[in-house]
Amino acid sequence: MQLTDTHCHIQSAGYQDGERSTREIWAKQPELTRTQLVERAVAGNVTKMVCVGCDLADSQIAVEFANTTPYTWASIGLHPHEAKDYAHNAEKLATFAALATRTKVVAVGECGLDYFYNHSPKADQTTVLRFQFELAAKHNLPIIFHVRDAFDDFWPIFDEYNQAEPVRGVLHSFTDSQVNLQRAVSNGLYIGVNGIATFVKKPSQLEVYKSIPLQSMVLETDAPFLTPVPHRGTVNMPERLFDVANFLSMVHSERIETICEATSANAQRLFNF
Repeated sequence: MQLTDTHCHIQSAGYQDGERSTREIWAKQPELTRTQLVERAVAGNVTKMVCVGCDLADSQIAVEFANTTPYTWASIGLHPHEAKDYAHNAEKLATFAALATRTKVVAVGECGLDYFYNHSPKADQTTVLRFQFELAAKHNLPIIFHVRDAFDDFWPIFDEYNQAEPVRGVLHSFTDSQVNLQRAVSNGLYIGVNGIATFVKKPSQLEVYKSIPLQSMVLETDAPFLTPVPHRGTVNMPERLFDVANFLSMVHSERIETICEATSANAQRLFNF
């Protein structure tokens, strides 16, 4: 049973550079090196990992790491939290855009809109999201979307770009409504499921996870965040993707082999490893 972690942040483990909040979580277990994280993942049958960037430095580290480390690929992204630092800086945007042509870059993102925290003004989030839509289209890359409490503004932007040419992508860490799930699936987007699914408390949210078609589902850890049951309270790692797959096999009443095969095949189609 081979698994694909479509969203992790292991590139900054043990590093002084990269996205700040991610580095702070990794610092809680300084003995974990990037090499160890990959080795432990592969021992747990997680044989493909997408290292997802959240800002310029983080994306640069992800690209360099992927190009020197087996089993890993990179996605370059400007997270909506960081949008204020890029929306009005053409030099930074140009430097970021140049990463799209690097070897083993398989996606743009994570990018999107986050109105839960609003760490960046909404206008800046929109500007940086549009920039990444255009970058992905230029290089024929899929997009890893981060959308939180912002679908009313996200869908009109998505529809605008999707009309020009179908957008390939995934809604990362999906926790939203049946309505937005169905809209995403009808537009050919994949749905990223991680450890959150193992500890949701609302029956309605569990129903959403039950409703995700297998042909539209990919697995992710978001490591070092969102540690699944039964490891809550510890730093998350790609090796724990099996716990997410096992939970979904119970929710969908499917063999775990079926979950692993379907989600890995979906990831292959999305990212063209």
